Amino acid sequence: MFSFRTTPIFEQDDLVLRKGRVGVFCTPNCWHPERGEYLYETFAKRGNLKHVFSPSTPEFSNKESHIYVPLEQLRETDVLIVEIQGAGARYFAYTNDLLELFSSMSEEKINIPVFIVDHINPAGRQVEGTMSEAMFKLAHRHGLTVGEIASLVHNDLNARFPLHVISVSATPSNRELLPWTIPIAADMPGYFTCSLYSGSALWSGTNVTPGIGTTRPYEIFGAPFMESLHNSYKMPPAADGATLRPCRFQPSVGEYAGRQCFGYQIILEPGASYHALSHALQLMNFVYRNCEEFSIINDDDSLGFNDRTLIDLLDDEVLYGYVTGDVEWETAREHIKEQEQKWIKKARKFLLYEENQLFRIK
Repeated sequence: MFSFRTTPIFEQDDLVLRKGRVGVFCTPNCWHPERGEYLYETFAKRGNLKHVFSPSTPEFSNKESHIYVPLEQLRETDVLIVEIQGAGARYFAYTNDLLELFSSMSEEKINIPVFIVDHINPAGRQVEGTMSEAMFKLAHRHGLTVGEIASLVHNDLNARFPLHVISVSATPSNRELLPWTIPIAADMPGYFTCSLYSGSALWSGTNVTPGIGTTRPYEIFGAPFMESLHNSYKMPPAADGATLRPCRFQPSVGEYAGRQCFGYQIILEPGASYHALSHALQLMNFVYRNCEEFSIINDDDSLGFNDRTLIDLLDDEVLYGYVTGDVEWETAREHIKEQEQKWIKKARKFLLYEENQLFRIK
């Protein structure tokens, strides 16, 4: 069962929301300024809040965070309300936590209704990359809201629990707050972050830092061993829609905490189209060819990325082959094009806001 609703969650008259035991799966993005309180506070005041499932680390932290839902606690609820802000890419932890929960609910036959309070996708409708071969066959940058991607996965799982999505336009905070006002996650603080994340997040599967622990995560990347690139005045490839600036930075956390890193800042051109994934692949190919110390495995566990590898994040042998020099760029680009077209054909069936269609950069 699926429904799309156009009135706020607080005005829904379902008996289970008024009288049932409520579980809330949320991030700080569930703040409702018109009420002056978080979503879970409203249900606490009603007297039927049972559990709150929220990020495992503080809001302003330097570690990757997750939202864990013990199934024994979920079974103590009659309804689950979800309000998180997505980042538009398949690597984003909180969205993946929700989809994994959907899978567990389906397997364990926990068929309580789920309500999603939907939010704008700050990365927009642009699609990038290839579809994963993993359980959730999503593109790197999928172009969907949390409600839309939940609907798609709910369908793929043939799940039996009811799913209800509260429209973006039903929630006043979506009109009063820009989608980046409250940070989506600790490492995603700014306006440009989501436009770069689908590409720059791939660095977390290598020994080059994407700038986590600095004021510009995913806008900068580098490592101590990349000093040789600065000294030789070698510039990585630029891309349509962005320019590069050599820079130095010192992360406060991670493998290079307290050490000087040499790298580059990606500067987006106002109003220009930019394919973050394609550019990141070209940058990685450049570093792979010019820095012997470059490793496509991240064995640093201080940020929660222990043993994360580039191949895990790419989940695509053609793209991985391009980074390591075994595949030509034209082959990789054509592969990306075909996969993006395939994803758009699949995902458009689950669009809830058809006034804005999915698109790819040609």
